[in-house]
Amino acid sequence: MIYTSGSTGRPKGVAVAHGGVANLVAAMGPVLGVGEGVSVLQFASFSFDAAVLDVAVTLSGGGTLAIASAAERAEPSALAAMIESAGVTTASVVPSLLGVLDPASVPGVRNWVLGAELLTADLASRWMPQARLWNTYGPTEATVMATAGPVDATTGSTDEPPPIGRPLGNVRTYVLDGFLHPVPVGATGELYVAGPGVARGYVGRSDLTAERFVACPFTEGQDGSGRGERMYRTGDLARWTDDGQLSFVGRADDQVKVRGFRVEPGEVESVLAGHEAVGQVVVVARQDVPGGEKRLVGYVVPDGGREVDAGALRVYVAGRLPEYMVPAAVVVLDGLPLTVNGKVDRSALPAPDFAGRVTGREPRTETERVLCGLFAEVLGLERVGVGDGFFELGGDSISSMQLASRARRAGLVITPRQVFEEKTPEGLAAVVQVPEAACPEADVGVGDVPWTPVMRASGERAARPGFAQWVVLGVPGGLGLDVLVAGLAAVLDTHDMLRARTVPGEARFVVGERGSVDAASSVTRVDAVGAGPAAVRRLAAGAARDAAARLDPVSGAMVRAVWVDAGHDRPGQLVLVAHHLVVDGVSWRVLVPDLRAACEAVAGGRVPELDPVGTSFRRWAESLAAEAVDEGRVAELDGWLGLLGEASARVPLARRGLDSRIDTVGTLRQQSWVVPPKQTETLLGRTPTAFHCGVEDVLLAALAGAVAHWRPEAAAGLLIDVEGHGREPLGDSGMDLSRTVGWFAATHPVRLDASGIDLVEARAGGPAAGALLKAVKEQLRAVPGGDGLGYELLRHLNPETAPVLRARPAPEIGFNYMGRFARHTDGSASDVSASSAGGAWQLQGETAIGGSADPDTPLCHLLAAGAMVQDAPGGGRPELTVTLGRPAHLVTDDEAEELGRTWVELLCGLAAHTDAPASGGHTPSDFPLLDLAQDEVDEFEGPPGQAEGP
Repeated sequence: MIYTSGSTGRPKGVAVAHGGVANLVAAMGPVLGVGEGVSVLQFASFSFDAAVLDVAVTLSGGGTLAIASAAERAEPSALAAMIESAGVTTASVVPSLLGVLDPASVPGVRNWVLGAELLTADLASRWMPQARLWNTYGPTEATVMATAGPVDATTGSTDEPPPIGRPLGNVRTYVLDGFLHPVPVGATGELYVAGPGVARGYVGRSDLTAERFVACPFTEGQDGSGRGERMYRTGDLARWTDDGQLSFVGRADDQVKVRGFRVEPGEVESVLAGHEAVGQVVVVARQDVPGGEKRLVGYVVPDGGREVDAGALRVYVAGRLPEYMVPAAVVVLDGLPLTVNGKVDRSALPAPDFAGRVTGREPRTETERVLCGLFAEVLGLERVGVGDGFFELGGDSISSMQLASRARRAGLVITPRQVFEEKTPEGLAAVVQVPEAACPEADVGVGDVPWTPVMRASGERAARPGFAQWVVLGVPGGLGLDVLVAGLAAVLDTHDMLRARTVPGEARFVVGERGSVDAASSVTRVDAVGAGPAAVRRLAAGAARDAAARLDPVSGAMVRAVWVDAGHDRPGQLVLVAHHLVVDGVSWRVLVPDLRAACEAVAGGRVPELDPVGTSFRRWAESLAAEAVDEGRVAELDGWLGLLGEASARVPLARRGLDSRIDTVGTLRQQSWVVPPKQTETLLGRTPTAFHCGVEDVLLAALAGAVAHWRPEAAAGLLIDVEGHGREPLGDSGMDLSRTVGWFAATHPVRLDASGIDLVEARAGGPAAGALLKAVKEQLRAVPGGDGLGYELLRHLNPETAPVLRARPAPEIGFNYMGRFARHTDGSASDVSASSAGGAWQLQGETAIGGSADPDTPLCHLLAAGAMVQDAPGGGRPELTVTLGRPAHLVTDDEAEELGRTWVELLCGLAAHTDAPASGGHTPSDFPLLDLAQDEVDEFEGPPGQAEGP
């Protein structure tokens, strides 16, 4: 297959190996979700190399290709209508397009595959509640796509762009320094791509081919001759993340990316220099507005004192280059700024004066005033006159779509085509339309709220007062009770579930109206004036447990705040306690910033204005009830019954099962073990990368092996409950749960089989370690429905399926990977950081989130296995801690020590194996379109004799 690059303008024919397209089909089919009856949007022009992704993958999978016309590609509303009428469920587009579409206008699209330009965290977070986003990366020379990965649900909590994912199947990526040595995790290097999709070279350009297609030092010929494959030098800078993904950093050469197109400024410079009046020229890509679009800007020096018209030069370039390569502005200079070495000082080139083109004519109508404001907002200008042209001020086709999108949000309907035709606010005001008033479905969080599956699983014990979570925050000295009360009141009014009360004997809440909870009665001050820091911490720890005991779900006392006041000139601590029925770990990431913002607003004399909540917990709970009786979910029942097996076939891990009368929280004992730092770095970084899996897979594989060593008779059918955050989207609901406070946790069982694995060899880091991880990875992906949500829905919310599942054996082990947290210099952990001095509004204490339960609460599992990673301050090595909780009278200290130690030893064995030659590789679930066994995958990936397994 031959590609001719349209992004650079020069004849750069790329000969692509046939295996590259086949590899793309196998790897990207699951991402696009293609299959019979599935409709995929064809947005890219067929002349654009990315079109092969949609065409090849969709048609080979039996899907339907919905081809957008040129008019539909230029008009968001027309494109949205086309997507709806064609029933499109998957679309591969550039992020710029996503930025001008309204999520509500395309509710049927469940997968957005994004690439060709940088995806920002803000844009991703706006779309993720409705659909799943995939961030991808791939140069033409690697057959369109090289890496891909789903965007994490927590994206938006930081300003960091989402990673570009992991290598696709049969693709290898390397981040190397100038000597072609791999750089450490977190370090920046140049990205290289190898595999069957890499091109053979550039047609007729042997010099360029030799520069970009270099010998891969990490492979050799199968005959041992040392003649290995080549890898493509992308010219892009990247770094590995701790969980084995790639983050894009920038370009290593002069090539830039503008609106998703790769542009070499030198080619634009050549065209400008061809004008008879131009003597010197430099073209750069500028981003003068933070967060704005990059724009090409040309700087020219007239030849021999000739007159140069900047507008005429843009017209000249437009007649010779594609539209996206035409500079947004041409700046005429007397001379180019130079460095002391005589080179062009690009940093000294002046920003184009788009503002200088603004006229003074003021708007006459309200519509013109709004449009002038939108022009200025999109173009990054202070003001725009009513007669100023959009494109004369630096606008382009993408920003015209942004303008149309923002106008719609302001209640005005215009199209990008009208922006091209009318150009000015005055012209657009004459053709603008006002949309008919819409009546969106009300989402009211007040009233009756049914319990969710996780609550029903806990039963009546969930409503006991001591079942709570809390955080301890550092707060400024002299915070003030009035400030805290007003700030907490704003938080209570914003988040409905904090105003909930339980109904005795019934599985439901009643959520009161705003203002129904008296914040003043929920706040207490503890006098710690003159006490030392250690005493303040002790007072806060005691206050947390006292406040948890005083919660009363029946009366609606769901939240309490205790201010440990250390004095006006010394930082104090604030204990914020909430009943577990109304919060979870993710909720604190919303509540802590909200409380801080509200208190700072009050302290500054302002009225707190917190961001609105997208989807109410009430709507979420009602949707779960509807989902539980959905035909698709009910169809999962047989799969769950097969996974759980019969009670008679269960091999118990202890001498008897749990007894709710005596096996309670009060009998629980915990032990923890720390994985060595060097092995931890490998397990968090290289192991997931090598085996194309997640950290949770690694932890569960070692845990399954440890239990199999501890109780060999249970190795073939071990049931484990795996807990997740539970905020997965439901169907086409379009819910936004990013700011919803409540208890969302979801748990589902998995069956892990570690029989047949040589655990001695696995602990020593041999091939059996890789075989164990691959086996468990496949078993984890075999849950019915794919997302695991169906189990609790059918088990607790569907009256017909609940008794059937209730009769099956329950897992004796629960597992929860709590993720990564920052650790402060005093050893405390936090996943919420702040830049304020003195630790103000930062989490304090030994753990990020504290918790308690009634000692008489029955235990759910014989073994409660957990894991957490704490990042050391100052860039030190992360620390991985694994924990086991168990009733002491059923699992002794010695038994727990043996199990925990083996868990750590198997983790270290996996780390050692990761560094061995020929380790890693894919598993059949990585190729869902193909019916492959593990030995076939191993044979496909490497020479005979390199396959892992017993």
